[in-house]
Amino acid sequence: MAELGPMDDHGFFLTCQAIRRQLAAMPHDLYLIRLIHHDTRRPFPGERLWTAAQLMQAATIRFLRVRNREGCDVYIQPYAAHRNAGYVLVDLDHANPDAIQSMRAKGHDPCVVLQTSPGHLQTWIHLSTSPLEPTVATAAGRLLARAYGGDMGSTDWRHLGRLAGFTNRKPQRRTSGGYAPWVKIVHARAGLARGAAGLLPSAAQQPAPAWPAAGGAGRTGSVSAAPHAASPPCVTAAQASQTYQAWIQRWHIAERFAQPDWSIVDLWMARQLLAEGTPAARVQDILRLGSPHFPRRHGNPDDYLRRTVARAAFPPPGHTVCRPCR
Repeated sequence: MAELGPMDDHGFFLTCQAIRRQLAAMPHDLYLIRLIHHDTRRPFPGERLWTAAQLMQAATIRFLRVRNREGCDVYIQPYAAHRNAGYVLVDLDHANPDAIQSMRAKGHDPCVVLQTSPGHLQTWIHLSTSPLEPTVATAAGRLLARAYGGDMGSTDWRHLGRLAGFTNRKPQRRTSGGYAPWVKIVHARAGLARGAAGLLPSAAQQPAPAWPAAGGAGRTGSVSAAPHAASPPCVTAAQASQTYQAWIQRWHIAERFAQPDWSIVDLWMARQLLAEGTPAARVQDILRLGSPHFPRRHGNPDDYLRRTVARAAFPPPGHTVCRPCR
């Protein structure tokens, strides 16, 4: 691999610094990162949950920078499973330039303000230190967007915002020189909005909103989509078992491990299949139908499969553990 030049080092440093500032201003245990290729609108296979420390690892940042250069927009959301983590996104794409000042004056102080491109802002407002119910978080987002001229289509409880330190790949946002603009931090300071205590009761009294369709650049899609009917498997049990067993034999799992941890092998399998270009849904079906004794002790097999494939889609923190034996 070629060594990084001075400009690459400088760019890496700026990205690292921007991520650190954004995470420090919106602290949480886990963050969901989603990559969407702008030209094709296809998500990078799987999504992964990260701690702040994991996101700040050099290998992680380099991986995200490469995907960004390849055309992927980089999105983030503090993650609280089937609830909102207490942070609400207000997209001020076409709002009055004085909207931020007005928000502060009324006690709805953003903890993070991002310039996603010149003249376009996104804000995160911290409303609660404990998770919020989806209906309450969505209603709060709608109240804030309506009050400050935000995008009403970006108010659902699971909406993702941009991660600072990467470029905005929208063609209509390119500079006069044809470059993709950087997502920059305008303001970053941790803290609850002063008016949160007054806003949340009002949000709780709002009518329950209709849930938006899953997907879209700013939504978490498969991670937190509304329940849906199970689709038929992409492979037969025999095909799944054959694929799984072939890799078990190639990796000499039986010879190397007296009592294999099949969850680890599932992760290796998912990583291998995704690297070969296998669709995420098919990978899940291969694990479901081919992994020995599945679902074993997993209380929520579907969630386990989703998390395994999401984790496998991103690079491992260190060297690859399982390599084909020659």
